[in-house]
Amino acid sequence: MSGRIFPTAQDAENAFYEALERCDLEGMMAVWAEDEDIVCVHPAGPRLTGHDQIRESWARVFSAGPRARVHITSQVAISGMMLAVHSVFENFTIEGQSQRVGDAVPAPIVATNVYLRTAAGWRMIVHHASPAPAEKQAAPPREAPPKILH
Repeated sequence: MSGRIFPTAQDAENAFYEALERCDLEGMMAVWAEDEDIVCVHPAGPRLTGHDQIRESWARVFSAGPRARVHITSQVAISGMMLAVHSVFENFTIEGQSQRVGDAVPAPIVATNVYLRTAAGWRMIVHHASPAPAEKQAAPPREAPPKILH
């Protein structure tokens, strides 16, 4: 595992999305905790557990090379002494896709990222991503969306 230390959960999250954009498998796996109980769910994919399954899945995702930029919006962060939960919208832009006015903009991915404070700093223990419902994108944005937990 990497000797990289993430002093905050946000530092770990930033490194996660940087590795995702660069298709950097070693950088991606450096963000994950060394615990075998880690969990990853890609959009419309199965639940993956443990380093081997998660590493294999990211290797497949990265096999086409860097093509996407991701912009994180609408973050809701809940933090405690040992655990942090971030809910975000992952907004992807794919290289070569037209961004002209009137073109359909891909719906964001809704992701929940859970981080654990370890002796080696903050590490990801769960990444669960799902396509955002299309109807949510049609609604006008509110000035200050409520942060409701259920």
